[in-house]
Amino acid sequence: MAEYEIFNPNEEFKDEGNNHEGHRWRNIIIIAVIIAIVAYLLTGIYQVGPSEVALVKTFGEYKSTAGPGLHVRLPYPFQSHVIVDVRTINKVEIGFRTTSTGRTPTYRSVTDEAEMITGDQNIISIEAVVQYRVNDPAAYAFNVIQGYDLVKSTSESVLRERVALSNLENVLTTERDRIAMETTERVQSILDSYNSGILIQNVYMQAVTPPDPVVPAFDDVNNARQDQQTSINEAQRYRNDIIPRAEGEAQRILNDAQAYAYEQVAKATGETERFKALLEEYQNSADITRKRLILDSVQQMIKNAKIQVVSKEGNTLNFLDLSEIIGGEAQ
Repeated sequence: MAEYEIFNPNEEFKDEGNNHEGHRWRNIIIIAVIIAIVAYLLTGIYQVGPSEVALVKTFGEYKSTAGPGLHVRLPYPFQSHVIVDVRTINKVEIGFRTTSTGRTPTYRSVTDEAEMITGDQNIISIEAVVQYRVNDPAAYAFNVIQGYDLVKSTSESVLRERVALSNLENVLTTERDRIAMETTERVQSILDSYNSGILIQNVYMQAVTPPDPVVPAFDDVNNARQDQQTSINEAQRYRNDIIPRAEGEAQRILNDAQAYAYEQVAKATGETERFKALLEEYQNSADITRKRLILDSVQQMIKNAKIQVVSKEGNTLNFLDLSEIIGGEAQ
């Protein structure tokens, strides 16, 4: 018996539909894979801010540093990066917290942090600010877990140590700046020993006050100290005024005495030379010189007189014309 194959058009169309459906899903999968690969590759593109640097790691090992801008690296897990801010100045507050910022910032005190013990067993309240930044991004990123907490705990510990080495009055007055400077140096030394990559910019003690029960007494001491300093300044000002004047007067007297001495010596020297000259003339012509000396002496005695009267015998007074005697006009 002959066998016949019956043609069924519905089955043929069904097979073609299945093939078309399979091609569509395959294309979707290929497109999805391509998108996933592109998205994966795009994870290697990253942006570094103006104040930041990026530390690029290859299989977890630090390899290079990238500056600000747009950069490309291999996707994870081949490469990764860590962003570190190296220019921003960070602030650590000790003894207080800033509750709001703006034109009129507000603060609240943290008593447990602010109260410290001085070397003379007094309690003092100190509010300080520590400013720092990152100067070695690789050391900071790979050696430090919490940089803020490290700086805060180290600074507070060193500050307490420095305060404990001074008495209350010195901390409140003369040694305040010295303590801040020593704290800066000591904290930096400790952080360097940790290879933390942190640079301490400044430690500023913005509020140093005594305990509340002794505030009135301390104000009295400060007022007395200010009065003392005022008196010292006034005495110093008087000293600076009177001493130069006295020194100037003394120098003037010395100059006058020296000038008088030079004058007298010069006069004596001149008189000596004149006497020597007269002596030489007297030795050459004694009579003429004697008469000249007598006339000079008479002229010296009567040089200020306008009329000279000579009494002869009896009560008769004759006027003497001295111009004929001394060869000059009578005054």
